[in-house]
Amino acid sequence: MTRYARNAKVFKALCDEKRLRILEILQSGEKCVCVLFEQLALPQSTLSYHMKILCESGIVQGRQEGKWTHYRISPEGSQAAAALLEQLTRAESRAACAQSALCAQD
Repeated sequence: MTRYARNAKVFKALCDEKRLRILEILQSGEKCVCVLFEQLALPQSTLSYHMKILCESGIVQGRQEGKWTHYRISPEGSQAAAALLEQLTRAESRAACAQSALCAQD
């Protein structure tokens, strides 16, 4: 998987209002999928799809306990996502940009 594909997974996780709502719920701590199911009133298959995307991004972690999965925000994944956004949106100096193949085409 390319670095662009990995980075896209992070932004895909953050670009849906249902996933943002899930993250908001998880801010108060780990939740059983049954709690998410009740609070979001989504079909089980839809909730599973959104949780898969959040977990694949690294922002959310799941753990199995019996027949239920419990989800929480991953501190490491959250920090990595914030660092990625900062890195991608940081303005470079013109000298550093001149060395980049993208900027050299100005």
